[in-house]
Amino acid sequence: MSRPSADAADANDPARRPGTARAVAVLVLLSLAALIPLLGPSAALHGTGEAAAPGVGGIALLRGVLFAALCVPLGELFVLRLARQLPGAPPERPRSWAAFANGTGFVAALVLASVVATGNLVPHSPGQIDLGGLYDSRDGKLALLEVNGFLVAALCARSRRPAAQVWPLAAVVVAEALRAHPTTEQGPLTGSGLTLVHLTCAALWMGGLLHALRTLRRWHGDAAGARLLGLYARVAAVLLAALTATGLCSALRRMPAATILDQLTTTAYGRTLLAKAILVAAVAALALWARIRLRRAADPLTAYAPARAEVIALGAVVAVSGLLTALPLPIRWS
Repeated sequence: MSRPSADAADANDPARRPGTARAVAVLVLLSLAALIPLLGPSAALHGTGEAAAPGVGGIALLRGVLFAALCVPLGELFVLRLARQLPGAPPERPRSWAAFANGTGFVAALVLASVVATGNLVPHSPGQIDLGGLYDSRDGKLALLEVNGFLVAALCARSRRPAAQVWPLAAVVVAEALRAHPTTEQGPLTGSGLTLVHLTCAALWMGGLLHALRTLRRWHGDAAGARLLGLYARVAAVLLAALTATGLCSALRRMPAATILDQLTTTAYGRTLLAKAILVAAVAALALWARIRLRRAADPLTAYAPARAEVIALGAVVAVSGLLTALPLPIRWS
């Protein structure tokens, strides 16, 4: 009886597709994700009577890039810690994307800081950017903290102790949580605390799943891959619960319960928030599907397919989140 060829086996393995096709697919998905913040503002604002700040599409795209740049290195550190808990796991690890992600985050944070330096207006020439003025405002100092945080994290990722990047990345998360809730807001510290937990859980969920799947592909079907994915899934359930709770509380702070149903359809912020909630529900369904396959399928690694779809959906959530932070906040009706 003849044995199947190695090429045929590779063709039937979803984790071993040709690198070129995979790269093209990633580029297409990234392009589609970029369309969400670029084209989303006009769709979200249509018919609401609200006006967005100049350059809202570009700001939304930069925010989405910044969020994604946070997810990748934090997720890597998270999954590497999980993998160390697995006895007998293969020593191979996928190539780190942390340095590239931190560098991308640095560029995005630097451009966003230049916007802050011009009074939250899109600069049309270098002469309009007052970098020294960043030290004179709260938003400017937070923007500088994010720029420096990504820069230090990139250097740490290239050092002999890449785990040290968790501290500058934590500073970026704190700065972003504080930026999202100005002191003029009612209960700004409460809002910042909710955003801090929300952003941290989101980064660990998305970045962790991405690196877990990359690790599975690197391990070439080793049984430890299913155990790693199962270990991640147990933590992800807690992360999803925290995300849901903090997201709901934040929404109620922006839109009181008595008006939330109306504002979800009549304001740009509400419409975008509704789209994000639908996407998160789809992600949760995919996560449940992957968990069922892990526990009940004859081959637990068949959970790879729904988990990969979950990563794609999470990428859309990040893009929508970037758009959400750039849109005008809803009026807090009494």
